[in-house]
Amino acid sequence: MQLTGRWLREIFSELLIEHAKSDDRICYIEADLMLASGTGGFKEQFPDRTINVGVAEANMISVAAGVSTLGMIPFTHSFTPFATRRCCDQITLSVSYAKNNVKMIGSDPGITAMLNGGTHMSMEDVAIMRNIPGMCIVEPIDGVQLVSLFPQILNHDGPVYIRLLRREAKSVYSEGESFTLGKSSVIHSGKDVTIIASGIMVSEAIQARELLMQEGIDAGIIDCHTIKPFDNETLIKEASISGAVVTAENHSIINGLGSAVAECLSENLPLPMRRVGVKDHFGEVGMQDFLAEKFGLTAKDIVNACKQVVGLKGEKQC
Repeated sequence: MQLTGRWLREIFSELLIEHAKSDDRICYIEADLMLASGTGGFKEQFPDRTINVGVAEANMISVAAGVSTLGMIPFTHSFTPFATRRCCDQITLSVSYAKNNVKMIGSDPGITAMLNGGTHMSMEDVAIMRNIPGMCIVEPIDGVQLVSLFPQILNHDGPVYIRLLRREAKSVYSEGESFTLGKSSVIHSGKDVTIIASGIMVSEAIQARELLMQEGIDAGIIDCHTIKPFDNETLIKEASISGAVVTAENHSIINGLGSAVAECLSENLPLPMRRVGVKDHFGEVGMQDFLAEKFGLTAKDIVNACKQVVGLKGEKQC
């Protein structure tokens, strides 16, 4: 499978088809966004395992939960705000509380919704899903990682929320690299500060590391592709080396990755920390570069946060 230079939605669709050929439990349930998700090929090959419920996301989740009780493994899809906040009660009760095995895709996370604007730009989807007991939250950052994690998502016994960039992602990993669901990936260890990032912010963290190196600051990078369950062990290990942490997420800093990290550190390893993310703000219309600047989601913002925490090291913390 060609992975570079392609939209992630194409790779996801091909993975869905490939695994459905050998596993007749896989089905796909849509909320009238099949063109946006690029899953028309699945419908062509498996029309009896494809359901389009129309623009009725809550019903989509309820149908998926019901299908799951029959032993099927349903995948659902909508844009992130409609995949989470619009059908939160159905996800909570019909899926998680009932222990149904539903895999839910929320596409165009955070600022990647771009010109669809504030109504389609969810800055709180991870926060919503983090609060639901038993939920697994995954954010693959490129095609290589998506290919590696997909079969693990499929075989995970329980609900999974996949935060999926539809468009082409910046390549971070080389083909053939493998990843473990629930275990963060250490891209670099650093002696001065540790940056833990998710989604599109991983590539920003890599740029930030290069800029910091020019100033003599050695920054480590952790790719937190599984936000829940959170990998405390890897964070504590890397933070123990650097003594300072910066989080970077394409999401609100409230109850997202930054909160998960703060919870872990406050209970296990208190040290200087800063969160790079959206500061309690709704989304708006704009191209991704403009929105990244607007909401402080750039490599420069990560660099500034790293300098702050490095400067705090050794000072008495209140």
